[in-house]
Amino acid sequence: MTQQIPSTEPELAGVRNFRDVGGLPTVDGRRVRHGVLFRSGHLAHATAEDAAFLSSLGLHTVFDFRNAADQKLEGPDVELPGVRNVNLPLSDPADGAEFWKLVRDGDLEQLRALLADGRAADRMIASYRSIIRQRTAEHARVLHALADDSVPALMHCAAGKDRAGLSVAVTLLALDVERDAILADYLESNAKHRRYRVKRSGTAGSAYSPEVMELLSPLFDARAEYLTAAFETIEETWGGVDAYLEQGLGLTPRTRDRLRERLLD
Repeated sequence: MTQQIPSTEPELAGVRNFRDVGGLPTVDGRRVRHGVLFRSGHLAHATAEDAAFLSSLGLHTVFDFRNAADQKLEGPDVELPGVRNVNLPLSDPADGAEFWKLVRDGDLEQLRALLADGRAADRMIASYRSIIRQRTAEHARVLHALADDSVPALMHCAAGKDRAGLSVAVTLLALDVERDAILADYLESNAKHRRYRVKRSGTAGSAYSPEVMELLSPLFDARAEYLTAAFETIEETWGGVDAYLEQGLGLTPRTRDRLRERLLD
């Protein structure tokens, strides 16, 4: 029996939501290997100490799922010597730069119109469904890269919750990780110390009001209904995970076996 390496979670000063995905169980009794797949929020604000820790992981590739608006707001990732950086922009769950300007400005009337009465959660669900349906090329590229040579790997977006969360979930589906374990890992992003810090302009008097924060809450939550919607989209569109991986992402059984060899104990 393979001895499990205990997973330790460092206190990173400038990187939110970092964790090793190792240890999650598969349906056939195996586990994701520690030290081969990591996830986090963006690396743009990493301190020198954070960068030293990340460099110590022996990363081959960092997958950055942010778009140009994210990078303009937060800045580029810190440079990690010898690490390949792959930028694969995925849909922004909150529709990009103009939306986030509203968020930072705290425009209460517009936020009510966009997010009140369940519209914020509906927006997130629609985004998750869209990413699954429309971003097959990006997810295919990630899985093929992992199967070929790109481990250890770190996947991140802005908060490390939605776009990175979906990409990690797709990877775990390909490894036959138990659904409950995939969901549990996803929900870890709700921990207070992991949550994304929004740059707020504070120009409006309502910018930090309880009502604004309540309106925004669904955007910053990791909710089971969001990930469930993604899984349902796979079933509805392709008829199941195996067909999604093979037809949607072009993942042959042989490639999937290579992926398991690299990522599972």
